[in-house]
Amino acid sequence: MIKYLFRSILLLVLLGLLAACDNPAGLNPLRPNDRILAFGDSLTAGTGADATTNYTTYLNRLIGRNIINAGIPGEVSADGARRLPGLLDSHKPHLVLIMHGGNDLLQKRDEEQLKENLRRMYEAANQRRIPVVFIAVPKPGLIIQDAPIYKELADELKVPLLEGALTELMKNSSFKGDAVHLNAAGYEVLARKIADFLKLKGAI
Repeated sequence: MIKYLFRSILLLVLLGLLAACDNPAGLNPLRPNDRILAFGDSLTAGTGADATTNYTTYLNRLIGRNIINAGIPGEVSADGARRLPGLLDSHKPHLVLIMHGGNDLLQKRDEEQLKENLRRMYEAANQRRIPVVFIAVPKPGLIIQDAPIYKELADELKVPLLEGALTELMKNSSFKGDAVHLNAAGYEVLARKIADFLKLKGAI
């Protein structure tokens, strides 16, 4: 009986270790009053919809957490990297959602520099012990797909990355307000995908 119990406990421990290996970039659970900083450009601000139908408003309804929308239309990643530390110090969020870089990609700016700017955003949060989630942004082209730098950086930093969500929406005109922005329906679907991802990673 004791031997059987010991084996059962050992099996549970091994299963837990395997689960941890499968999900190395998990997140700690967010408490009901914890704050989330949604950081980005026009896609975070909600261009193409309005203040009641941007993705952060929908996400707030889905997960019941205080979400601070820190999106600035037209911002490039270099400016975002300079802006983020002040927001982290003033809002003291418990999680940062970073969906940034679309303007760099549209303007065909150097992608290695974009990657470095995203790294600076991560480091600003990490220095303050604030977890980060990256949301991949598509690269314009004949075939719309996530810009590879997001996965490269997420793998390097062991940061959770939501892949494909924004890209798939951008491929469907019924979810777009214009060529590069979502409409209200698109932002709602994006919010659901983010909520599902946060649940998968253990934050909710």
